[in-house]
Amino acid sequence: MEYLHTMVRVKDLDASLKFYRDALGLVETRRFDVEAGKFTLVYLAAPGNVEAAHKDKSPELELTYNWPDENGEQESYSGGRNFGHLAYRVDDIYAACERLQKHGVTINRPPRDGHMAFVRSPDNISIELLQKGESLEPQEPWAKMENTGEW
Repeated sequence: MEYLHTMVRVKDLDASLKFYRDALGLVETRRFDVEAGKFTLVYLAAPGNVEAAHKDKSPELELTYNWPDENGEQESYSGGRNFGHLAYRVDDIYAACERLQKHGVTINRPPRDGHMAFVRSPDNISIELLQKGESLEPQEPWAKMENTGEW
């Protein structure tokens, strides 16, 4: 058995790509517009997994965007946290959180311990960021930063 991908339904594909691709730093590996089913699939991989993802050797994130119906209505999704969270290992937890903040992303659980942080996507999906290797030494402003909202 191999882990292939995590599928997340998104309501606004552009907002989701700004979050996952531009702010979080994932790389789009492929995209399918399925006219018959009226949906778009976008696959994303962590930068260190792109080559392996092209060979189906690395898990990816699949964003599923269901197109609005003929009346312009779109299905509503709730939860986000009901399936758990997505987790990504990062080279520098502080740099990753700083980049996300520069893109307007709230750090819900700051990396006070130099090891772990949580943020949420535009669709309220919880995302865990874990420091690669040993935890970094605590630093400001992160060390004293309080949690914000749910994570």
